Amino acid sequence: MTTAGYSPQFPATGVAWPAPAADAPVHATVTVPGSKSLTNRELVLAALADGPSLLVAPLHSDDSDRMIGALRTLGVQVEQVEGAGEFGPDLEVTPPAAFAGDTVVDCGQAGTVMRFVAPLAGYAVGDVTLTAAENALHRPMGSMIKGLREIGVDIDDGGSWTLPFTVRGRGHIRGGEVTIDASASSQFVSGLLLSAPRFDVGLRLTHEGERLPSQPHIDMTIEALARRGVHVEHPNAHEWVVPAGHLRGKEIAIEPDLSNAAPFLASALVTGGSVTVPGWPAHSTQPGGLLSDILSLLGARTSRRAGALTVTGGDRIAGVDLDLSAASELTPVLFALAAFADAPTTLHGIGHIRGHETDRIAALVANLRALGGHAEELPDGIRVVPRPLRGGVWRAFDDHRIAQAGAVIGLGVPGVEIDDIRSTAKTMPQFPELWRRMLDGDGPQ
Repeated sequence: MTTAGYSPQFPATGVAWPAPAADAPVHATVTVPGSKSLTNRELVLAALADGPSLLVAPLHSDDSDRMIGALRTLGVQVEQVEGAGEFGPDLEVTPPAAFAGDTVVDCGQAGTVMRFVAPLAGYAVGDVTLTAAENALHRPMGSMIKGLREIGVDIDDGGSWTLPFTVRGRGHIRGGEVTIDASASSQFVSGLLLSAPRFDVGLRLTHEGERLPSQPHIDMTIEALARRGVHVEHPNAHEWVVPAGHLRGKEIAIEPDLSNAAPFLASALVTGGSVTVPGWPAHSTQPGGLLSDILSLLGARTSRRAGALTVTGGDRIAGVDLDLSAASELTPVLFALAAFADAPTTLHGIGHIRGHETDRIAALVANLRALGGHAEELPDGIRVVPRPLRGGVWRAFDDHRIAQAGAVIGLGVPGVEIDDIRSTAKTMPQFPELWRRMLDGDGPQ
């Protein structure tokens, strides 16, 4: 059954939000929506598959809406169908006979749309121009442009190596061997791997650079391809081989977004309470899957029972030295916890997050200093020295993760106001409501 006209209830643009302070330990069960990273990967693979696919319990958010809009622009049929999920309908995806050209794709702020749709545009017949929100045009795209050119895609970027640019689609992509520097984003690797089975001769991809961030996201891509019948060879840490072949259309259930669970689980540490997230997978390639181990290092007790993860805060938050290169998207929430720790914390391996929705390192440091805290930027990270904090404005910088970090800070600091809570709609439009219900102790959510 088609569910027409569904859309999440987003707050209005630029809504200031007084972050609630906790006056007692939090005790709650919080169900979170589906993973953005998995939803957008599966949407792309469904668009390239040999038949229709059904995505069960996908994420409905700004980023996933952007991906759906991009695919529809290229001629992919995406239908909302009634499902059992509490956060919106399932999605039925039918690939086109041929991808449409002579069109424009607006990526908004979504890095996955920029990096995953650019290869798809090469399959179109005609020109496809990719652009983005003005405050996202700075996001790195040079490695994707270089990589696509090396495998036969004609791209006109006016010499800028950034968005906007035009892909002159010819209905197919030659493929072959390509070397790129993915130091700025693992999405360059994932974007090429996702489309590679449809390349004429497949793909041999090599990363050549100082680091490879967010390895779990690449593992996620490889696992998603395997579910659809494509085996990716991985001869060494920086090389991937994808054979030309078919992607199977099939039904795929989307895991909960474990990184979006981070601020809720963090509330247990700040307040000395306990938070349970149901549906926690026994195995996951999501970086958020590392939260159990990381929060234990910070002093929490963690346990799993009946498919749920429970985090219980103790009498302290430990200062730590953490390499977050595999889970950099957790940085903002862990930074917020570090502000309440009993010793300084250093977070490193995260230099590439300067090129996300905003320069996350600079934004976090500036926000904490504005509240009387002390943090300093490092070449590849941040150092936080705990100090008493005061209320004030926490700027979201149009970044969902920065806004979530402000909510965590607000739990322990009365008078914190996030200047734009709507930014959380990028991956979790229900965030303000779920946060309120958690603090109100409304029980399982």
